[in-house]
Amino acid sequence: MFFVRKMIFYPNAKINIGLNIISKRIDGYHNLNSIFYPIFDVYDILEVVKSKKFEFTTSGIGIDCVPEKNLCYKVYTYFKEKYDIPNIKIHLHKNIPIGSGLGGGSSDATFTIKAINNLFELGLERNMLESISAKIGSDCPFFISNKPKYVAGTGDILSDIDLNLSNYDIQIYMPKIKISTRDAFDKILPNHNNDGKILKNIAKPIHLWKNHIHNDFEALHNSKSKIIKIKQTAYDNGAIYASMTGTGSAVYAFFEKC
Repeated sequence: MFFVRKMIFYPNAKINIGLNIISKRIDGYHNLNSIFYPIFDVYDILEVVKSKKFEFTTSGIGIDCVPEKNLCYKVYTYFKEKYDIPNIKIHLHKNIPIGSGLGGGSSDATFTIKAINNLFELGLERNMLESISAKIGSDCPFFISNKPKYVAGTGDILSDIDLNLSNYDIQIYMPKIKISTRDAFDKILPNHNNDGKILKNIAKPIHLWKNHIHNDFEALHNSKSKIIKIKQTAYDNGAIYASMTGTGSAVYAFFEKC
């Protein structure tokens, strides 16, 4: 008989095509509108193995390897309490920079959910996995289906969207700048007039997005900042559309394929 003892996954990044902050909620979180789009060639590596004792180790880009500070550990403790799963060893190799707006931490957590579900044959289906991932972090449910989505609420309301950018070359620029998501949200000014605009404007031809689809967090950076300079350089080099993703600091750009 064959027993599964190890799972290896490749938690991928995502980008925000537009990010509008609509309102601040009484619970302190923010309602937003955005398009989440998966980027599969930028990824971490996650290994989950059955073990006699719980372990959490890391390699790659430096992160705090104290388990209690990582979302993967939060996932494990949830399943330990809810489903009484045995001990596991988690090894996370980081390629996606922390504080880049590429969703690496959320992706790692969600793929840990998938790994545990598969490793212990829990049989949890998509709706349940999305529900569990929403308890871990706002961006986590997106990575369950890992398909383009229109996102509302705090990031927990996902709607399918027909968006295929495979005909474009997507370049990701990662300046060595770490941005605190909490600090960025503390500084942002919501605008309820932007509610629904991204969904309307995403239907426009991509060469018009520059004038209609914006990331509100870019306004926190002046024209001399490294992030804005990278974006302008992308346009100078022929980008059709360029933007900071999430709260930053990564910038992406779409180019015509040669």
